[in-house]
Amino acid sequence: MKTVYILFLVFFITPFVNIQAQGLLSEKTEFTRQDTLRGSITPEREWWDLTYYHLDIKVDPENKFISGKNTIQYKVLDQDSVMQIDLQPPMELLKAVQNGKELKIKQDGNAHFISLPDNQNVDEVNELIVHYQGHPREAVKAPWDGGISWKKDKNGNHFIASSCQGLGASVWWPCKDHMYDEVDSMKISVNVPSKLTNVSNGRLRRVDQIGDTKTYTWIVKNPINNYGVNINIGDYVNFSEVYDGMAGNLDLDYYVLSYNLEKAKEQFKQVPMMMEAFEHWFGQYPFYKDSFKLVEVPYLGMEHQSSVTYGNEYQNGYLGNDLSGTGWGLKFDFIIVHEAGHEWFANNITNKDVADMWIHEGFTAYSENLYLDYHFGKQASAEYVIGTRKNIQNDRPLIGYYDVNKEGSSDMYYKGANMLHTLRQLIEDDEKWRKILRKMNVTFYHQTVSSKQIEDFLSQETGIDLTEFFNQYLRTTKVPTLEYTINKKTLKYRWINIVEGFDMPIQVIINDEDMWLFPKADWQTMNLESKQSTIKIDPDFYIYSQKI
Repeated sequence: MKTVYILFLVFFITPFVNIQAQGLLSEKTEFTRQDTLRGSITPEREWWDLTYYHLDIKVDPENKFISGKNTIQYKVLDQDSVMQIDLQPPMELLKAVQNGKELKIKQDGNAHFISLPDNQNVDEVNELIVHYQGHPREAVKAPWDGGISWKKDKNGNHFIASSCQGLGASVWWPCKDHMYDEVDSMKISVNVPSKLTNVSNGRLRRVDQIGDTKTYTWIVKNPINNYGVNINIGDYVNFSEVYDGMAGNLDLDYYVLSYNLEKAKEQFKQVPMMMEAFEHWFGQYPFYKDSFKLVEVPYLGMEHQSSVTYGNEYQNGYLGNDLSGTGWGLKFDFIIVHEAGHEWFANNITNKDVADMWIHEGFTAYSENLYLDYHFGKQASAEYVIGTRKNIQNDRPLIGYYDVNKEGSSDMYYKGANMLHTLRQLIEDDEKWRKILRKMNVTFYHQTVSSKQIEDFLSQETGIDLTEFFNQYLRTTKVPTLEYTINKKTLKYRWINIVEGFDMPIQVIINDEDMWLFPKADWQTMNLESKQSTIKIDPDFYIYSQKI
């Protein structure tokens, strides 16, 4: 979950807009070799497929230091001898070992090219161990800038968490840091001082006492994206419940600071409500094997897979504020609903390239009003998503630059949500729309995808050619504008500010009668019954209109 600053009620909204821009590249259109190494499927990445990680580290809170190793298992897809592993300075890659041999490493910025002397035979599964250490980048204002948050709770205990969307997981651990290749499964072992607890993704396998420290080992059985991997370290207490879900019993585990236990027990009653709404709209929660956890952290929150982080101060809205201005935003805890929505869109369905991050954020921002739809009705849902339009800047297209780790505009949130709300109107069948959203999560289950795949899927399932619709809303900053004039008993209307071929129909009310108009780029004409006719545009469509 992330954004850049939007000039909108700055006195209390500014923090919100920022949470959606955490760790992003600065606004630029000229890119470097490092951008390409970070954002593209390089030859040194392409020839091997991730199968398993074992991240085994020691976290030293007093010195803000991390050390350890990552065991990387991979399947050989094509013969090659150089592998790219990413780790961002000031972290240091100390050595790489395969089959007992220490290997040659050539560093190019964040990329480390490791020469493999042994034959890499197609279809073999091989193993590489990389050792590393260092003082990872500290997040000054997580999660917006990314890194490790080294904080203390009000009792003076260390309170530590990672957040690295956009910036990349390689800010704190060595990995194949590109979205297209998710590791199939993972073990995470984290050694911390005895009085602290580490919570990571998946299920807790074991806790080992080692002197005055403890190692917490977590097992992730489902594919996971790199930025979804997390560490959360603090004076935690745990409580849990079992949710009777679509795929059977789902463990819901909560880790909160000891002095927030009672507040958490009350606020987190919304988690089963969230799960019920989202399983209704999107299908079964995608990670039953790994459970669902909500973990308190010293920043606002993030969608770490099966280990969703929470810092919304145990109140509804966004830090107590309604981002839609309608009142409906205070009916739910924004962080619980939004970040958990990412379990379906970001963690289950993951973009291959961050240029297509709208897939994550557009659908997840849209999930907020679907939560309202389920619990409070369709009108509440519509009012909320329409209310969020005031956040839209139309500064840049929603799709960013490919192969350089550059996503599009922060409008991917609420322009994305309003685009999808508009599409719902075009379908004219809410049950069909729900089935499409559920089928999408089955079709692309645990997959990385491109925008084109999602666009083609929606065109096929809706039965509507959405090519120009997506070109308009995703690839331009133009908002389609219905221009019209009424002269005596004649209505003339057309689309302006559109891409070539855009001909989206629109619902209107003319003299209290609901009807569809079918505007095109050239003038269309309709005969009216009265000289005093009035026209009202359905606000569920994200368009502008102007009478001339």
